[in-house]
Amino acid sequence: MSAFLSPDIPRIGLGCWAIGGPFYEGDTPLGYGEVSDADARATIDAAYDAGIRVFDTAAVYGCGTSERRLGAALKGRDDALVVTKLGFHFDETTKQVLGVETSPAGLRRALEGSLQRLQREQVDMVLLHLNSMPVDEAAGVFDTFETLRSEGKVAAFGWSTDFPDSVQAMAGRPGFQAIQHAMNVFVDVPSIVAKGAENGLAAFIRSPLAMGLLGGKYKAGQALATDDIRVNTMEWLDYFKDGKPLPAFIDAIDAMRDLLTTGGRSPAQGALCWLLAKAPHLVPIPGARNADQARQNAGALKFGPLPGDVMDQIEQVFNRPPEGPPRER
Repeated sequence: MSAFLSPDIPRIGLGCWAIGGPFYEGDTPLGYGEVSDADARATIDAAYDAGIRVFDTAAVYGCGTSERRLGAALKGRDDALVVTKLGFHFDETTKQVLGVETSPAGLRRALEGSLQRLQREQVDMVLLHLNSMPVDEAAGVFDTFETLRSEGKVAAFGWSTDFPDSVQAMAGRPGFQAIQHAMNVFVDVPSIVAKGAENGLAAFIRSPLAMGLLGGKYKAGQALATDDIRVNTMEWLDYFKDGKPLPAFIDAIDAMRDLLTTGGRSPAQGALCWLLAKAPHLVPIPGARNADQARQNAGALKFGPLPGDVMDQIEQVFNRPPEGPPRER
């Protein structure tokens, strides 16, 4: 059983993509816009003070900035658990993603960079960041991760992937303790949820609030800033198109609002509590750009899973499409 499923570890984390600030691949924005050092620090502090202990980042977020900010904020907080992801190389100065890096030497260099930015001698969890990497190629990455674990630089490792077969192929490795996959009220993925449960893996849930949409504050036609990743047309961007939220999802939130806000929850808290009710190994990692968002998300912990009757009513109100074949989300 993954160490991240200890009953002493709260089942909601903080996703630290947004606090990394802008970064790019060419002219394509990959971040969520500008976030100051002060706001990033306040966000992390608020999450920690509210009981959050799992902090999910990646070397590539902000091209190193997210890890630097997280390392500075968590220094001396020894009970905080850091999850980071490797698989890309980048230029910290230009904030440009330069490509994939999965060679043993490249991964070792990348991890040393992460440890330096995080101000740690060991990272609690490192995930492969390449969602659809073929299993035979990924095996070499996990061989390297296992070597780094034997050296004490990594406590455990896993894969950020939406593909159940990929999970099953690696789940037997001793150091493989977690996966990360997309899931939220709009997108149920029982196949990969089952693989995580069968293998005793923690599952860090990305996009638990549908890239912010389930916070309930967006309106149809509302335009996002041009440096926001959600203005792109990537196939896996399901909730926003042309930089605007899709009206069908806005309508779905309105239909479910009374159910998500059961017991005094906010819509975001209700969406997180929906995930808590789905399976005990799921650990939602909602992102936040400011302290208020971080506190509100952490507040879902005091409510706990949505009641069973409310879960049933959500299924009646929201006509969720079938799971379908696995794909990047």
